[in-house]
Amino acid sequence: VEPEPAVAVVPASADWTGFYGGGQLGGAELSQFFPGTDDVHLGLEGRHYGLHVGYLRDYGQFVAGGELSYDKLDDFDVGFFGPGDFDGNVIRAKLLAGYDSGKFLPYAAVSFARMELESSGISLDDTGFGFGVGAKFMATPRVMLGVEWMTNEFEFEAVEDSVDFDLGTVSLSASYRF
Repeated sequence: VEPEPAVAVVPASADWTGFYGGGQLGGAELSQFFPGTDDVHLGLEGRHYGLHVGYLRDYGQFVAGGELSYDKLDDFDVGFFGPGDFDGNVIRAKLLAGYDSGKFLPYAAVSFARMELESSGISLDDTGFGFGVGAKFMATPRVMLGVEWMTNEFEFEAVEDSVDFDLGTVSLSASYRF
């Protein structure tokens, strides 16, 4: 009687190369800093939701790509410009670099973003740089799920001086791969 040959278990691999698009939603925190101090004078929490498109290229164990996203900032209930709520939006261009571990892709990201805020007829807008980390999971060959933390720093020109804002977001996303 011959013994049955042993079968080696190979982890499921995924090819991350390709275009994708989808949506994201999550929480957002906007922190305001004043010049010459490290104290946080304002910390607001709200939500964000939006759309994204991107492209990834699989180089074996290394994956790199870019992503463009638009998020609506909503539900920040405080009047730092005056009484009432404020809303806004942020557009981010991100470069992603990650490790291909099969169907799971942890990555780091750097971003260039444009944020606009509005409250009680006052509008502010600025561009800023940021960074973050995230992970994507290939649920099926066409569907990716993800989680991401990003932060961007902005400097708005005020009447006498500039005011620094940090926008931090935590997102859950779903994407369709083309």
